[in-house]
Amino acid sequence: MEYQSEIRDSQINQLFEKVERKNYGKYLSKVRLNPIRGFDDETVTFDFPVTAIIGPNGGGKTSVLGAAGCAYIAVKPSRFFSKSGRFDDSMANWKIQYDLIDKGVNTRDNISRTTKFTNFKWTREHNSRSVAVFGVSRTVPISEKTEFRKCASGKFNVPEERVHNLDVAVKDAAQKILGKDLSDYSRISVDKSGKITLLTGTTNTGTQFSEFHFGAGESSIIKMILKIEALPVNSLILIEEIENGLHPIATIRMVEYLIDVAIRKNAQAIFTTHSNDAILPLPPRGIWSATNNKFFQGKLDVRSLRAITGQVQAKLAIFVEDSFAKLWVESCLANDTTIVHDEIQVHQMEGDGIAVNVNKYHNLNPSTEHLSICIIDGDSLQNESEDDKVYRLPGESPESYIYDLVLDKINSETESVIGELTVALHKPYESQDQVKEIINEIRNTNRDSHLLFSQVGKRLGFIAEIVVKSAFLNIWIRSYPDEVNRVNEIVKKNIIE
Repeated sequence: MEYQSEIRDSQINQLFEKVERKNYGKYLSKVRLNPIRGFDDETVTFDFPVTAIIGPNGGGKTSVLGAAGCAYIAVKPSRFFSKSGRFDDSMANWKIQYDLIDKGVNTRDNISRTTKFTNFKWTREHNSRSVAVFGVSRTVPISEKTEFRKCASGKFNVPEERVHNLDVAVKDAAQKILGKDLSDYSRISVDKSGKITLLTGTTNTGTQFSEFHFGAGESSIIKMILKIEALPVNSLILIEEIENGLHPIATIRMVEYLIDVAIRKNAQAIFTTHSNDAILPLPPRGIWSATNNKFFQGKLDVRSLRAITGQVQAKLAIFVEDSFAKLWVESCLANDTTIVHDEIQVHQMEGDGIAVNVNKYHNLNPSTEHLSICIIDGDSLQNESEDDKVYRLPGESPESYIYDLVLDKINSETESVIGELTVALHKPYESQDQVKEIINEIRNTNRDSHLLFSQVGKRLGFIAEIVVKSAFLNIWIRSYPDEVNRVNEIVKKNIIE
């Protein structure tokens, strides 16, 4: 099922506009690592107030998170960049440069700041901001945390005044993420200072239970929200591995919650992730990938990251714009028996700009053993280039192009393919007239070509969109062999033996 965000496009656009107009009391606009760990003169801009840093293990995600935190005096550099004596010689002369908004210092323009590690110590300016850091240890069960040992006793008790119902904002946000009723949940101040909090809940039958019997993800979400809702406006929220302890739907809802916090509290949030689900609610400019000491901005499939840097067991990597282009190219290749399919990998990049950029980087990377090419959609504004290995699919809008050519064949009096298409759509051969009528009607009423195949699937009775796309592509491949061969020849001429 296609993801549908509960965050409106107008809200996303308002947040972009807010960043562009610098309508924040405090905001981190840019981080430049020069150098930090393996990064040398690499820059990340925070064009959207909720930013995902994605990448494989060891790609450098936490380096960005730590660099962002070190902009402010509230975060100790050792929280992210500890030095272990002679074993960390590489930390010499590390430097992080920042562009910040701080209306308390300059009401009109950004200010520049620098954090350095020289002479075995960190030096930086005093930039104040409320910062909340949530590390991966947040999902460690409380039975394994020393501060809760005194709570694991039959004699444990606290005065009634230390037992509090969850605030409405906390309860509502946590309920949306976890998908359960938290009306009878409470928080207990374990000590007088209130620094240690124990949660309690109640079952549907009225039985009370403590946080020792919570799921780790459930506990961490409620406690994160407790802290976030208590933050002042213009705060910075840093989260390591946001999906930790959460199922995919809860991960999506957590990111949507952060966007809501950005709207309500002028907050800025940066999180790391390995999850494709975590980036679904975000616009492309709110996503950065970190891999092999390089940063790329834009939405892409996490599974494609290794291909960007040449870490791919294939003779040719093909970067395309989206999932439909990937299916189209793979369908063409499957039709050619002279191609060794194990030698080729096709990767979707969720946009023509990032597809062209990662293809360029892949081929310029000296560690890359094999070539890559980029095949953009027919309506892309990017330029074709034999030198840069950028090619173009036939037609303009890909979905419209395939749909309309197959529709021509369906309506042809001499070579109609409606019977073949009907069976491919998992419908009885005898219902071909009904299928033909539906396909023609949808073409006449459709306003968004990206929805053509899903609309056909729904009208035919909950046929999966991927089934409809595959059926149309198979008919197109059989009906237009010259176009198929043109796509395949692009691929074959770039496979280097």
